[in-house]
Amino acid sequence: MNSPSKALAMDKMEEVKPWVRRFGRFGYIAKGIVYVLIGVLAALAAFGPKGDITGTSGVLRSISEKPFGEVVLWLIGIGLVGYIVWELIRAVKDPEYDGTDAKGLVKRAGYFISAIIYANLAYAAFKLASHTGSAGGNSEKTISSKLMEQPFGVWLVGLVGVIIIGYGIHELYSGVKEKFMSRFKTYEMNPEERKIARLSGKIGLSARGIVLSMVGYFFIRTAYTHNPNESKGLEGALTELAAQPFGRFLLAIVAAGLVLYGVYQIIRGRYQHMNFGK
Repeated sequence: MNSPSKALAMDKMEEVKPWVRRFGRFGYIAKGIVYVLIGVLAALAAFGPKGDITGTSGVLRSISEKPFGEVVLWLIGIGLVGYIVWELIRAVKDPEYDGTDAKGLVKRAGYFISAIIYANLAYAAFKLASHTGSAGGNSEKTISSKLMEQPFGVWLVGLVGVIIIGYGIHELYSGVKEKFMSRFKTYEMNPEERKIARLSGKIGLSARGIVLSMVGYFFIRTAYTHNPNESKGLEGALTELAAQPFGRFLLAIVAAGLVLYGVYQIIRGRYQHMNFGK
């Protein structure tokens, strides 16, 4: 028999329209493709003398230069719109019933921040696909600059940093403890698919959790120095990592983790528990 909280969770899930669910699945796949490409480019930077470390915007620029790049960018942009809508629903409507305790609020705030960041990425994809602009630069720097202009802006930037670190730690913990497997409809997977899902989630979430914690640290450093230039996103975190002792080796490990994180997201698009709506 379901508990009242579980029953309430299911009721909330039923409120989400089926088109949102399908967009959400498409969005996970689009996000996964972007992360696979980021990981591949980071690996090339680690092993090749001419490799350049890049983040999400750099990946979009690389795609735009390829044959049929515009079509791919349109598909990625549309997919990311679905992912953004799904993240906002997770933040506001709480269909997965994360709750309103400290842990739940951090997760839901993380969904909201994620929606803002990926909205910038989707906008950049559409601009490149329609030849109306470039992919832009550091979206994290833009966000921190806007926040710094607000009342108590320094505190807001610091809070964003704390939330990102908290979400990064949550992803790291979920990866190490394999909590993510409960998200999948494992009964629809064959043994090989379950094995790939477990491996990609464990390593991928751990790698992204570490990178997110670094990004959060940069936000906190921005608040401390009052300098938006201190804000760095994925590209900045990877560059910082490469500058450390044994940096290329560390970058190669994280690059492999980001590729696996992309695979994990693609699997989420196929097997995520989203059995609500008709």
